[in-house]
Amino acid sequence: MAPNDPKQSGGFFASIASSISNFGSAMTKSVNGLMGYEGLEVVNPEGGTEDAEEEARRGRWKQEDRDSYWKMMQKYIGSDVTSMVTLPVLIFEPMSMLQKMAELMEYSYLLDLADECEDPYMRLVYTTSWAISVYYAYQRTWKPFNPILGETYEMVNHGGITFIAEQVSHHPPMSAGHAENEHFIYDISSKVKTKFLGNSIDIYPLGRTRVTLKRDGTVFDLVPPPTKVNNLIFGRTWVDSPGEMIMTNLTTGDKAVLYFQPCGWFGAGRYEIDGYVYNSAEEPKILMTGKWNESMSYQPCDSEGEPLPGTELKEAWKLADAPKNDKFQYTHFAHKINSFDTAPKKLLASDSRLRPDRYALEQGDLSKAGFEKSSLEERQRAEKKNREEKGHKFTPKWFDFANEVAATPWGDLEVYQYNGKYTEHRAAIDGSSSSEEIDIKSTEFNPWQYEDLAAN
Repeated sequence: MAPNDPKQSGGFFASIASSISNFGSAMTKSVNGLMGYEGLEVVNPEGGTEDAEEEARRGRWKQEDRDSYWKMMQKYIGSDVTSMVTLPVLIFEPMSMLQKMAELMEYSYLLDLADECEDPYMRLVYTTSWAISVYYAYQRTWKPFNPILGETYEMVNHGGITFIAEQVSHHPPMSAGHAENEHFIYDISSKVKTKFLGNSIDIYPLGRTRVTLKRDGTVFDLVPPPTKVNNLIFGRTWVDSPGEMIMTNLTTGDKAVLYFQPCGWFGAGRYEIDGYVYNSAEEPKILMTGKWNESMSYQPCDSEGEPLPGTELKEAWKLADAPKNDKFQYTHFAHKINSFDTAPKKLLASDSRLRPDRYALEQGDLSKAGFEKSSLEERQRAEKKNREEKGHKFTPKWFDFANEVAATPWGDLEVYQYNGKYTEHRAAIDGSSSSEEIDIKSTEFNPWQYEDLAAN
């Protein structure tokens, strides 16, 4: 009988189980040598336990900032801190979470290939490689800004795609996104659950990601692995996503199951991914292997998961060159997302690019960024109070609640669906004969429901 778990096959992936067993106490050591921080764990991804205290003295925090942050955060250990804590801008990047959602579109050509492909198993190779491709961007250790309720992000001029995302809920924080070109439709409802552990945080993706291929309507569903951010206070912050990614063809029942290997001693196993594409009878058909910061390859296999004789590994995806020594570890595509080059004509005033805190941080003015961030958060609180006093309910513009609560491995998710109004909005603008030129860079950021609160 074919193995359902690649870790149990006797050949190609036999080393995976031993790699996983190295994780845990391998590189972790409590910060017992620093007064007031006993019990916090420091993880050096490139070393062992003996250099943990040296690693603890590294990182981006100044001593006074670190002390202040720890005093504020220690009471939250064990809690979900998704929307409980106001964080300093020194740990932020000049991008909102809605923009970060759009980074998954960088290698959208892989979805185009899946749509053009006849082989059902190669379709899973392409769609899964597409889902993996964004993890290089996810390893950035800077935090994106939480979107303001009603904030949006639009993107055009990339792969024929029209992309729209909107913050549809503030408590709990939820975003919805929709992208489309001639080959595919992408829809996501995104919510996260966290567990703060002192010097690290576990992040669980309570989202639903669906891709529909236009040629025949085949639908794929993605369940990504959880993510762990290590060394939040002590040491150099780094990200790992050990666990299982599942891409399921909901139309045929075929699926890909890939294992993101945890980082072991001296970086062993870090970035590595291995797994299989299975048919609906759970028989392996194609093996996949690679590193999420480099490339993914595939090879046909037999029922035991071994490579078929006469075949060879072929590359499905390769990471594009990235800028050297970039301050925020941005890819070229991340810079493109942040620019107005990907903005459509008559950009919505609620767009993330227009956030004054994001722009100030991009310009290197942390003081102004912190002030603007506080101002936006205060205005959002005033809006909430006004809404409650008037008995109003916030209603997103471009997405509707689907009256569906979906189960995920980490909790229930309220599903939002694209309502098509943005397509109509863009068609009306693109079809307009108006030649009026608008300086979108000077447009005031405006996601607000109540204009009369602007002066408050």
